[in-house]
Amino acid sequence: MMLSAFKNLSITSRITTPFRSLSTLVLAEHEGGLIKTSSLSAVEAAKSLGGGNSISLLLAGSGCSLKDAAEHAASSHPSVSQVLIADSDKFTYPLAEPWAKLVHLVQQSGGYSHIIAASGSFGKNILPRAAALLDISPITDVTKISGSNLFIRPIYAGNALSTVRYMGSSPCMLSIRATSFPVASEPADLKSNVSSIDKVDLSILDEDDSVGKSIYVKHSSQISERPDLGNARIVVTGGRGVKSAENFKMIDKLAEKIGAAVGATRAAVDAGFVPNDLQVGQTGKIVAPELYMAFGVSGAIQHIAGMRDSKVIVAINKDADAPIFQVADYGLVGDLFDVIPELLEKLPEKK
Repeated sequence: MMLSAFKNLSITSRITTPFRSLSTLVLAEHEGGLIKTSSLSAVEAAKSLGGGNSISLLLAGSGCSLKDAAEHAASSHPSVSQVLIADSDKFTYPLAEPWAKLVHLVQQSGGYSHIIAASGSFGKNILPRAAALLDISPITDVTKISGSNLFIRPIYAGNALSTVRYMGSSPCMLSIRATSFPVASEPADLKSNVSSIDKVDLSILDEDDSVGKSIYVKHSSQISERPDLGNARIVVTGGRGVKSAENFKMIDKLAEKIGAAVGATRAAVDAGFVPNDLQVGQTGKIVAPELYMAFGVSGAIQHIAGMRDSKVIVAINKDADAPIFQVADYGLVGDLFDVIPELLEKLPEKK
């Protein structure tokens, strides 16, 4: 009897009720003095946790870029009640070690019920280390929030959805798919809803020797006038069927003509047709444009997991049995080397 009662007591102590009061810390990424759209999607996700949720944005960096980003953040979303900034040379580059220590520090002082970041390279780099410091288990790739401790996330490359109830201690840490929480258009009076900007006391962080153990080497990126792949309205993707890097220039021309971003499958990236920052799929970028055009894409599970939420999917492949046609809204069985030149000839130039 005593053993049975002890077991019941142990189980009961592990189960927590939904959070009585909600307060969310959103880890925000910024570039060029502006908050990235994916971080604003994290704010949209925080709104779904429930009413009365106090949302704070955490920014880190140094110099004028951080100041401009803080001012933008303060008026970027009406649901943001506070902007916290960590101004230090340690955050000139978004390294995981100092950021994780910062999250731990801010959580200790703020006592937030939830911590949210977008499920991009920024969030994936920081959340696991921050979760370890806080001794909690994060819930990743959330696509729907049904309550303050009830979440839906895809599993098996998006072929099934898992409903997860968080039963751990506070805070509940989430990474969300930005494409599942689109940012509403800015209201005209948004400038009047300016939240406060407060500095984080970094004196304790400055004494921590472990913060400087990683070193920033370099950042490589391609300068392009095309839309960002993760946020583009139209995406034109090429697969293994394009056959070569030279042939991939047709994809570039078509994208340029209609004002689209360029994407690629993992097979095309592995073959060296394009750099890996253009990869769409489970191990690449998750996109959900209004129009997704796939040329020579077979439709592997890993690729479909990264684009299946697109509003309209158009597939062109000479193999009528290609799996991509199972998810496509419009499909054309044909040779891309005939179809693309005809599209280039007949489509009007972007306005």
